[in-house]
Amino acid sequence: MNEEKLSKRLETVASYIPKGATLADIGSDHAYLPCFAYLNGMITKGIAGEVAEGPLQSAKKQISKNQLTNALEARKGDGLEVIQPNEVTCITIAGMGGSLIRSILDKGKSKLRGVERLILQPNIGASTIREWLIENDWELIAEEILEEDKKIYEVLVAEKGSPQKPYQNIDQELLLGPFLLKEKSPIFIKKWSHELKHWERILNQLNDAEETTENRLRKEELEQKIEIVMEALT
Repeated sequence: MNEEKLSKRLETVASYIPKGATLADIGSDHAYLPCFAYLNGMITKGIAGEVAEGPLQSAKKQISKNQLTNALEARKGDGLEVIQPNEVTCITIAGMGGSLIRSILDKGKSKLRGVERLILQPNIGASTIREWLIENDWELIAEEILEEDKKIYEVLVAEKGSPQKPYQNIDQELLLGPFLLKEKSPIFIKKWSHELKHWERILNQLNDAEETTENRLRKEELEQKIEIVMEALT
């Protein structure tokens, strides 16, 4: 992977960047995504945000190597600390857990002024991002699920709007994704069939374990999820 050829995962993220956007890529690592987006005429300016010094230097080198220092900038900071309100129109956050992405968005709420689109790719825990979007008046407008290197990823795209709009069965669709549930692609079926087996194994272990309040609540949570997924898959 480089600035000319992204991974399938990042290529999917890039495909949702609106043409002419000003981009902030949070957790940018080598800045491959903003470099690719600029070189392919998707964005007019970009910021690569990194919290760690090593990846920050990698991003700076990549920007310099491609002679893009007039258009792209690598900045050090935690999450959305690297941008100012009304500075960017599109934010991408890819390759992190859903809880971390949610935390980044929550802590950086004041920096989201002027942002028209969020493109979020959690490695796990997409449901917690969907919850955050609803709570903060962001409308989910698209989702994709894909498999790469034997790992399954979800991409969520949101804009300011009507947060309840894509949802009809909120409990089921928060977990599975309203667009993904409607499509029910082979990758979707594969992901949730695997999760179902995993949860059933855990539930069997909990049934054999000592009854505690914590175990009882965990069992109730798992039973609810299993019911939701079984209904979706049948």
